[in-house]
Amino acid sequence: MSRIMEMAKDLGNALARTDEYQALRRAIKDADADEELNGYRKELEALEAQISTKLRAGEQPTPEEAEAYDAQVGKLQTHMTYQRLVVAQSAFDKILQQVNGTIAKGMEEGSESRIILAP
Repeated sequence: MSRIMEMAKDLGNALARTDEYQALRRAIKDADADEELNGYRKELEALEAQISTKLRAGEQPTPEEAEAYDAQVGKLQTHMTYQRLVVAQSAFDKILQQVNGTIAKGMEEGSESRIILAP
């Protein structure tokens, strides 16, 4: 099993060196530093908490609360820094999907092998 963990660590190191991961790290850093974006996030979190409290109490949010929530989501989603973050995350997710597909294929091929590896 230690060989598998070693290989997993090597894979993690290789993923960290991809252009997609580096772009994601930059986008996360930029998003964390963007005061306007963080203000939108905090306001959205406050609205979510308010609506969640009402829903747990069996109440529906008012139309004004729902409208405020939708407006805040719109501000967040149209913010350029947020859009760059989403694009970077999507690009890295595609790499991870390819890696997972390759791992699954390797597992399928390995399960058909008669050779048993010692732990």
